[in-house]
Amino acid sequence: MILPHLSLRSVLLPGLLSLAAATAHAQDQHTITTAVPILTISPDSRSGALGEAGVAISPDANAGYHNPGKLGFVRYQHSASLSYTPWLATITNDMGLGYLSGTTKLSDRSTLSANLMYFDLGEIEYRDFLGNSNGGFNPKEYAVTIGYGQKLSDNFGVGINARYIRSNLTGGTGGDAIPGNAVAVDLGAYYTTDLTIGAGDYNLAFGGAISNIGNKIAYTRGGDKPDFLPTNLKLGTAITKELDPFNKLTFAFDANKLLVPSPYYEDGAAPNNQAVQAENDKRRAYGIVKGITSSFSDAPGGFSEELKEINLSAGLEYAYNDLLMVRAGYFYENPTKGNRQYLSFGAGVRYQVFGVDGTYLVPNSKANPLAETLRVSLHFNFNELSEAFGPADSPVN
Repeated sequence: MILPHLSLRSVLLPGLLSLAAATAHAQDQHTITTAVPILTISPDSRSGALGEAGVAISPDANAGYHNPGKLGFVRYQHSASLSYTPWLATITNDMGLGYLSGTTKLSDRSTLSANLMYFDLGEIEYRDFLGNSNGGFNPKEYAVTIGYGQKLSDNFGVGINARYIRSNLTGGTGGDAIPGNAVAVDLGAYYTTDLTIGAGDYNLAFGGAISNIGNKIAYTRGGDKPDFLPTNLKLGTAITKELDPFNKLTFAFDANKLLVPSPYYEDGAAPNNQAVQAENDKRRAYGIVKGITSSFSDAPGGFSEELKEINLSAGLEYAYNDLLMVRAGYFYENPTKGNRQYLSFGAGVRYQVFGVDGTYLVPNSKANPLAETLRVSLHFNFNELSEAFGPADSPVN
């Protein structure tokens, strides 16, 4: 990637790179943009194959990302997962999202988790306005998270994550440009219960999580116009039907909404309309709490536009004897809010302590940053709870 050298006054690159990473085709002024949008992309293959639904599906090593409230229900004494997703694979071969996560049980009802998300934006070559090289830089973003989950009963659990985020998009090029830093927390809750309806056995689960509640990120010295983190509310459910002792089917559905101010606009107004710019500057200056509370009622188009800001994820997972899984899903984002829409397909295998999942996305547009992408996750699970704590102390839901 070749870019002109940044001047002291330039602050465009962080926004440009972050937006490209999120959608690669910000085609509409109504699209909500934030710093570090990569934090909203499900990094693991299982959830990716379910259209990114994950807040209420059965917990595994990646539970901390989707919903820390699920952590207390992890079935293994120790578990780990490693995932990789190429980014903009149809355009470049040096961008990718890596994710490493792990959990360990502190007791049969409490779990500690840790994860690292690393986003490599590839090599950038800077040039001056005469075309002469001004060196290169490798932009990158990462987030380190520590989480804790507790089962409050056999059916209900809560959890919390603490996260450090660093977004280094310019390497300080241009004098006033600096890496962005932030700290954030996630809160989650999870409920699961077994049901018998007629002759059928079911498991019903509900989950909810608010992620990335934290300080705004500044990319320039002085930080007069910092950017919001992608604070996000996700609610979802998962219903599992046992077809017989060896076969089961799970349907998962999530809805999520960014809890940041909507961009203000006036239909027909010029791009440089001073009233529109003033209102957007005002919204950008909101504090964290006001940014969250205003996000439910600030869309210029009213309630109907607020509904358009809700992204939907749905997926179906078939499992044979907890050894072989086949998955399909769909992700929907309104055309006026980014227009990410894609089908997802995947499969997984578990054998003793090892497992592998793969996902392939079929997007509505080649401009989607995940177009023609194969995402891969590895899993390692050690010791069922009955082995770790004894049958009497480890009810598994």
